[in-house]
Amino acid sequence: MGIGLLIPVIPRLILQLSGQGLTQAAIYGGWLTATFATVQFLAGPILGSMSDRLGRRPVLLVSLAAFGVSYLLMAFAPSIFWLFVAQAITGLFGATPATAGAFIADISKAEQRTQRFGSMAAAFGTGLILGPALGGLLVGYGLRVPFFAAAGLSLLTVLYGALVLPESLRPGLRRPLSFGRSNPVGAMLELNRVGGVGLLLAAVFFQRVAASTIPATWPYFTMQEYGWSARMVGYSLAAYGASAVVIQAGLLRWIAARIQTRGAAALGLGMLAIGFVGFAFGRGPWIVAMCVPLTAMGFMAGPALTSMLSADIAADAQGTLQGVLASLNGVAAVLTPLAMPWLFSVFSSGAAGVRFPGAPYILAATLALVGLGLVRRAKANSGLAVDARTVN
Repeated sequence: MGIGLLIPVIPRLILQLSGQGLTQAAIYGGWLTATFATVQFLAGPILGSMSDRLGRRPVLLVSLAAFGVSYLLMAFAPSIFWLFVAQAITGLFGATPATAGAFIADISKAEQRTQRFGSMAAAFGTGLILGPALGGLLVGYGLRVPFFAAAGLSLLTVLYGALVLPESLRPGLRRPLSFGRSNPVGAMLELNRVGGVGLLLAAVFFQRVAASTIPATWPYFTMQEYGWSARMVGYSLAAYGASAVVIQAGLLRWIAARIQTRGAAALGLGMLAIGFVGFAFGRGPWIVAMCVPLTAMGFMAGPALTSMLSADIAADAQGTLQGVLASLNGVAAVLTPLAMPWLFSVFSSGAAGVRFPGAPYILAATLALVGLGLVRRAKANSGLAVDARTVN
């Protein structure tokens, strides 16, 4: 919710601090996002390994405190340079959801993980729905007020964690820090030693790039093809986010109970592909109304894939796994906003020799289908997760 609070006001703060126009502010905004995602990519495995060594609780508390500090830096920022510093801090400790995922894996039985990972994703999505609405209200009291509110939420969460949150990782499952596990490449190579994990990690990456295509391109696509106003774009994205929350919080549990976690992951990726093809070739509001729920179902593939990976990985390597997932999310967060709008621009302008504004959605559908193929190829979980100490 703290992140969501800032979505409506970051552009205005950039305009104020840069003293330049909206076009240049958009460029600064892109670089701020890239700064966060790049640092998160590098730092995710480090925090994951630290949580495997020190426990989940201290890493969570320090990370949430760092988020509060970064929001305060933005609130008091005298120049745009300090926004980049704040984003670097946020990225450095941005694996908080990953550590929380490791916490969930610690305390959950295998059959509970899909539902609980889905609930965590739904909580994150709910914050991104409610946060912008609250930020839009608070900005009426001053441009910097939402930043103080976000800092207050983070620091209150630290207080809650310090007083209530228990440690989930038993001392006997902790392992020493290792440089090989504390960088993205080394951590991925270690996890890949467990059969099928490499295929599932690739499926996670393709799913996240595909799912991120909607927020990266939807405003441009609908304004050009349908003539929608900013308000209509906002309503449609809110409906998309609400659909994703409902699916992750409720429908995922029902589906996974009937077709198993692997089936839920495959179904989510398949629906994501079908929805994108509909966006690419269909025209009219009824197509949007039909395809939004289909693409939103793609979000259940994320928790399902995370649950499958968690079942394959040893108990003392759950932090490393979640750190790698944070790194993959960071890469997707950098690539998607750069590649998909560019693809839309090329095919909308006719520079590619043919006009086809739906090109980004065809690419996203293709990536979802590749992910589906990887899920089908990955070996079924045998329950024989490799103890990380035996592969170092």
